[in-house]
Amino acid sequence: MPVPQPPSQPTDSNTSATTDVTPVVALKELVARLHREQNKIQDLLSSLGFALRSFNNLNQFLELIPLMATRVTDADGSALFLYKPNGQVRLEQLHWQDSRQRKDIRKALETASSQIALLSNAVPLATTTGMLDDQMHRCLGPDVQIFGTAILVKHNERGWLYVLSRDPDYTWTETRQKLVRLVADQTAVAIENDELAVELRKKERLDQELEIGAEIQRRLLPRQCPTIPGVSLAARCKPANRVGGDYYDFIPTKHDQIQPVSKSAIAPATPPGSIVLTNTEGTEETGRWGLVVGDVMGKGVPAGLIMTMMRGMLRGEVLHGHPPCRILQNLNRVMYADLENSNRFVTLFYSEFDPDTRTLSYSNAAHNPPLWWHGATKTVTRLDTLGMLIGLDANSQYENGQAVLESGDVVIYYTDGMTDAACASGDRFDEENLIEALNIACRIYDDPQEILDYM
Repeated sequence: MPVPQPPSQPTDSNTSATTDVTPVVALKELVARLHREQNKIQDLLSSLGFALRSFNNLNQFLELIPLMATRVTDADGSALFLYKPNGQVRLEQLHWQDSRQRKDIRKALETASSQIALLSNAVPLATTTGMLDDQMHRCLGPDVQIFGTAILVKHNERGWLYVLSRDPDYTWTETRQKLVRLVADQTAVAIENDELAVELRKKERLDQELEIGAEIQRRLLPRQCPTIPGVSLAARCKPANRVGGDYYDFIPTKHDQIQPVSKSAIAPATPPGSIVLTNTEGTEETGRWGLVVGDVMGKGVPAGLIMTMMRGMLRGEVLHGHPPCRILQNLNRVMYADLENSNRFVTLFYSEFDPDTRTLSYSNAAHNPPLWWHGATKTVTRLDTLGMLIGLDANSQYENGQAVLESGDVVIYYTDGMTDAACASGDRFDEENLIEALNIACRIYDDPQEILDYM
């Protein structure tokens, strides 16, 4: 009967092989786990980027932020605090892994933010941030570790993103800092995009309102030149902005004076405000016509509003039958208070043409004096009188002037948009060049529209 032998002992070579296998397996498992963690982080950040591109609602995007911060940092939870416009701190979003503890955590964080609200009025924003850290530690207790990073929009602190953990061994590693900083940066981009979208919508509404205002102003300017016996007319106006303060008008001085306009006298709408008036032979009498050009100091909507107000008041004054100097004096007194409150002034040249006598009566309130080209002598003189800006002094006095136009004479009314126009070198066109251009145009052309086109 054979005798059983004891089990053989492993040799030294077998023991060495078994010992060598264990670190290799452990290393493979570590590499696989790190790879899974890396893929998880990449997937989370990719999802966050997709949400940033896709969500139109900022609040929907902000709901994801604490969840993403918690996942990429392996924390127990995360809290997003944002500053209100008045600088106070508000708990915007909270994520906590344990649903049973979430209510208590939220209550503690809201208590911390409410304490800051009571104290923040007396301290600067930088101090508020340190106070928030202190209040969170006090309200959450020593068992919760707190790590935070600021949310910066254009270098301005707009809030804080906190990572919370109950693990006593949890550490704020450099990798976790970078990841939560990345999530905070995405949050800042979302906030800035939302603010830009709000500003864009405001701008679109403003653009629509400006376009409506520009259309109203275009309709208030003469769409056609009237038919006045003895003269031919042409006019243009092109504001620097969509709404501007340049103004010209043809005003009948009597209620029953308005007549059908000539289809051949349509005024196009293109360079700065100007009126060209040329005198021709004519005997039909229809009453005097007011010819006016003005400029509100400044540009844009404020100037356009004042111009519109001035137009209505001037038209009312003209119907009273007063001479030009009295019309400017009354207009100045009526508009003085409104212009003083708006810190704006108006330059205005008002004239009336009598077809029967071919007399142009006028008065000037510090506007660019119209240029009178004499057809007989081929010379240019200015039509000007003494008078201050409308709105500068309530008791300003104005003077009357008169000019009798002869056949072939040309008078050009203009605003400083003509003379202030600058070339590439910065030199202005100025009045001397305007007079030279007028001389050339009047020698070449007879039709006022052709003269205006050349100017």
